[in-house]
Amino acid sequence: MANSTSGESVIRRVVRLVGAFDDSHRIMSVATLARRSGLPVTTTYRLVDEMLAEGLLEREANAEVRIGTRLWELVSRSSRMVGLREAALPFMEDVQSVVRHSTTLGILESDEVLYIERIGFRDSMVDITKVAGRLPVHGTSSGLVLLAYSSAAYQDLFLSRTLEKFTDATLTDPAELRRHLAAIRQRGFASMPGIIVPESSGIAVPVFDRTNAVVAALSVVVPRNEENAAVRVPVLVTAARGISRALGWRGELKGALRQSNGSI
Repeated sequence: MANSTSGESVIRRVVRLVGAFDDSHRIMSVATLARRSGLPVTTTYRLVDEMLAEGLLEREANAEVRIGTRLWELVSRSSRMVGLREAALPFMEDVQSVVRHSTTLGILESDEVLYIERIGFRDSMVDITKVAGRLPVHGTSSGLVLLAYSSAAYQDLFLSRTLEKFTDATLTDPAELRRHLAAIRQRGFASMPGIIVPESSGIAVPVFDRTNAVVAALSVVVPRNEENAAVRVPVLVTAARGISRALGWRGELKGALRQSNGSI
């Protein structure tokens, strides 16, 4: 059972099954799971039975299945995301209490921003970020911060692609994006009004680790028409500095980040 007739390994097929679950499909029948994963029904039933036995999936009373607690337990034990989230959460809570809009923590993963933590606010305006959700790098303030601090080789590769334009404000021209990335590095933050949702603006700053590498972006999502959105930057800078130091960073901030005297 190491490989299917198509040559796929068991691990690859299990990943396809797990990947079929999302916010709109938290629970589903095995037949639906087979359809969404693209696997044969007989293969899906066999793998589901094995995953149920190991607690990786759980069966509901109506025979539908969902991701199991055991799977969550296993992936939470040693993922590098655990330490990053634990370091960030206290500072994110402080930011959210001041800004009173959604606060997020995102990382660069497979050419997208993967959000590993989010603290929402009941009166927040439009915000499409969600924990374990992904958004395009060039369509978010967090993504542009992460891209700005990535290697030159990665930037060249990313900017060689055709980029989707989500709104009139989305930057897709490689030369224009390069200038914008340089400006982000110089001032130390990104403020992006309406680049993926016309009604919202994202403001993001980098989070460093002990090697002085940028490992995440801390951001807030505010209404696009909010006056003086830049006043949010000092709050974010202070929080990012705290998270970075909790991760072992001992460097010095540059540009606007160093000059900021904001406090939470």
